[in-house]
Amino acid sequence: MLHTARYRLCTLAVPASRHVSSLIQAPVARHLVPNLSQSPVKTLQWLTRSNQASLRRFTTAACRCQHTTNSDAASPPPSSSETASQVFDSNTQSWEDQRKIPMKELPNTYSRLTKLRLSGLVVLTMMNGYALAPVPFDWATFGVASLGTALCVASANSFNQWIEVPYDSQMSRTMARPLVKGEMSPFHAFSVGVTTGALGVGILATMVNPLVAALGFGNILLYAGAYTPMKRLSIYNTWVGSLVGAIPPLMGWATGTGTLDPAAFVLAGILFAWQFPHFNALSWKLRPDYSKAGYRMMSVIEPQLCKSVALRYSAAMIPICLAAPALGITDWTFALDSTAVNGFMLYKAFQFYRDANEVTARKLFLTSLWNLPAIMALLTVHHYML
Repeated sequence: MLHTARYRLCTLAVPASRHVSSLIQAPVARHLVPNLSQSPVKTLQWLTRSNQASLRRFTTAACRCQHTTNSDAASPPPSSSETASQVFDSNTQSWEDQRKIPMKELPNTYSRLTKLRLSGLVVLTMMNGYALAPVPFDWATFGVASLGTALCVASANSFNQWIEVPYDSQMSRTMARPLVKGEMSPFHAFSVGVTTGALGVGILATMVNPLVAALGFGNILLYAGAYTPMKRLSIYNTWVGSLVGAIPPLMGWATGTGTLDPAAFVLAGILFAWQFPHFNALSWKLRPDYSKAGYRMMSVIEPQLCKSVALRYSAAMIPICLAAPALGITDWTFALDSTAVNGFMLYKAFQFYRDANEVTARKLFLTSLWNLPAIMALLTVHHYML
């Protein structure tokens, strides 16, 4: 019985938020916990080095596991488990206990897995790209392209969470994600990623055009296959992530024209540059979380570079927007409007550069939240004023 209990102890995995469950089912967990299959002692040693709070949860799970194995014995469960079990939330269950999600909870679970609000913003940039394309507006094409893009974004986000379960469990801002809380199994999340990706790319390929489908498929690979693992390898992950954000407006333009010409890259350039003041300001506040989870972000590894890059790309927004009237996308009054909007963000970026702290970072982040919708709205208005 003791041997069985030790075997089951070895199958437990990395710490999750408020709970330790069978995370070893996720392939990415194997490299995070060395020697997991060799000895529970080595596993406990690793946990001691990494996270004391997680050790308490792990010990609790081990006691419960041993109690289950010896359920037919006369002796009661160890009293230590009763004390340690207090670290668990009574509403938290393992993946094995929640393989079947109640139907009424599916929409909320899927929306958090696919990051619905973020996906909506990405789809809006695709819509803006289509609205700026020099073709007659077709509602049917617009709707189909939006649906296909939304599914591709949902796929990329699902794969991202599937890969990052062990690291999301270490960050306060991601501890409530479905996989971390054990609301769904890794296989379920992976299946959602495959299904939405196949549907999205299939819809774009058959109902829009092959170029848009290729961009959608490439963006899934770039986000899940390059950006996500690079977050733990190099600070240049931010540049790769900015490329991911720049592709949806290209998809919108290609939906209308079937090609990519220089004008198509104006909105893509705006999206690329905007990512840096937006994300660098956000990541500044999250430095403790990123450091704890082992993410190599500029704000953690190169804080001075983080500030200067935010300032540099805030400044770059101004000439990039000036390219819109120069290429005939908008009238020239857009140059004045966009310079005023971008000038304000540049001012906030300079404040952040001069004295980086939570206050200046938050002000820059909040400015970036309305800056992009304002620029997109101005692009659309001045485009139809031509």
